[in-house]
Amino acid sequence: MAQEIERKFLVDGEYKTLAVKNTRIIQGYLSSVPERTVRVRVKGDKGFITIKGIGSASGASRYEWEKEISIEEANELLAICEPGVIDKTRYIVKSGPHSFEVDEFYGDNLGLTVAEVELSSENEHFEKPEWLGKEVTGDKRFYNSMLMKNPYTKW
Repeated sequence: MAQEIERKFLVDGEYKTLAVKNTRIIQGYLSSVPERTVRVRVKGDKGFITIKGIGSASGASRYEWEKEISIEEANELLAICEPGVIDKTRYIVKSGPHSFEVDEFYGDNLGLTVAEVELSSENEHFEKPEWLGKEVTGDKRFYNSMLMKNPYTKW
């Protein structure tokens, strides 16, 4: 069983000039119940379907399974997703041996920028760049599946 371990932070500072790559992402959810989310994503020119399980008590780890699908299949599945869509640009920013995925949101989540770092254990040390803000790991409001239902601009 694949386990995803990540910590999530708000972004408070300039990171774009440090980015080594950026990609536009559009995603929707076939299922957004906490026990299992089923996400459909168009990332650049590729499609993906991802299943995530319920998170640990800390919110830092959970089961994740992902498979690449054709862009056509992804667009067909997006058409039958639950209402709401996540539209964002993901920037990859290196910090020591780790890479942060920094998501700048658009649409109903405009103004929100969140950074995630994947780790090999919940206690793994990582360098915190100066642009990293408050930690929001485990705060369900910042899960993409929740941002779809309760967008940032409506808080």
